[in-house]
Amino acid sequence: MINIRPVSDLRNKFPEIEETVINSNAPVFLTKNGYGVMVLMSIEQYSVLSDSFEKKLDEADAYAQNSPIRLSKSEVFNKARKIIDEKAKL
Repeated sequence: MINIRPVSDLRNKFPEIEETVINSNAPVFLTKNGYGVMVLMSIEQYSVLSDSFEKKLDEADAYAQNSPIRLSKSEVFNKARKIIDEKAKL
């Protein structure tokens, strides 16, 4: 179940929010004036989300160090746009 709470609960009910985040292994979404402003999650949850990105960035860094190929910013963005456009057609 999605847990949505007002941002004021972060100040007023921190121990309760902390327990929810840690024990439910699910993020807590905080709102201000009815709009989402942030998401709280445990370090373990964050690691699960970010580890694959970090690994891919490390692989890209290693590849870049060993490759003589250098692309300009516009070449990179054009290639990315082409891949996105092709996937959008599917």
